[in-house]
Order: sequence, then structure tokens, then C-alpha cells
Amino acid sequence: MSDLGVERTLWTPGASRLELTLTEDHLNKGGVAHGGIHMVLLDSALGSALVASLKVEEWCVTTQLSTSFLAAARPGERLVAEGRVVRRGKHVAHLAGEVKVGERVIATASGTWAIWSTRPPSLSS
Repeated sequence: MSDLGVERTLWTPGASRLELTLTEDHLNKGGVAHGGIHMVLLDSALGSALVASLKVEEWCVTTQLSTSFLAAARPGERLVAEGRVVRRGKHVAHLAGEVKVGERVIATASGTWAIWSTRPPSLSS
């Protein structure tokens, strides 16, 4: 994500924040932020809020992410994506978050993550 210019500014159990200043590379043909940029920020911010609360041996994955695009963002604007754990069980977590420019809400999301008690073999060291 650093290739996109994303910076993590908060990472704590249950909450996270990612930030990105929009450049020409992030725009769609209409000259505003591509929806995929919002999705990357939201999936990562929500997931990071959960990952920060996991035990070292646990693993999670997004199983559902619902996003609403509410307003356009333009080059030079600073996007701030925040994610939070709404409820976490043993095997499933529900998360929510938003992308803002200042106080203006650009996009919102809610999602579900599956949680496993162990990491997949491909990620074990």
C-alpha cells in the first residue's frame, strides 16, 4: 500500500486510521478519486482494526464489504480512512468505518471478517 502513498497513522486494538493525499494517479476518467481507492482504504482500515486485536497465531480475512460512495474527492485532498471493530466473536467480526476529507464524509463501509485460530501454513514461519 505504500506504493499508493498510503500512511498508517493509528493502529490499536479495535481501531485504525490510514491516510492518503490524492494525486493524478488515483483519479478516474472523471478527474475524481477512483472508487477502488476508497475500497482499498476502507478494506485496509477496517481489517487493520481487527488485525491489531488478534493474537499472534490468529488470522483473519474479509468475507463481505459493503461500501457507499457519498461524495467526490479531488487531487490534493487528504483522505482519512478510519476503521473500528463493532463486534467480535470467536470466528466472526463485524467492522465499520468511513473515509473523510476534513469533516466531509466521502465513503462509508461495513463488513464481516472470518477469524481463524491459526495462520494458514503458507504464512507460518
